[in-house]
Amino acid sequence: MKKFKIKKGDNVTIIAGDDKGKTGVVLQVLTKKDAVIVAGCKIAKKAIKPTEENKNGGFANKEMPIHISNVKKVEE
Repeated sequence: MKKFKIKKGDNVTIIAGDDKGKTGVVLQVLTKKDAVIVAGCKIAKKAIKPTEENKNGGFANKEMPIHISNVKKVEE
């Protein structure tokens, strides 16, 4: 099993990519993809099909994974 120094709940800053310089809290660590999901960073619009609960469907904003090499832990 892979071990990372970044854990769920840590504050991190993005050091590469479109969101470079942003900081956020790690929501999830994806060990199989070597990626993390950071709150408020790398937002993508996803289409939602109409269902019985959501009659209209539409679009939802969702955080996408960022490779772990592109984030750095922030010391408090």
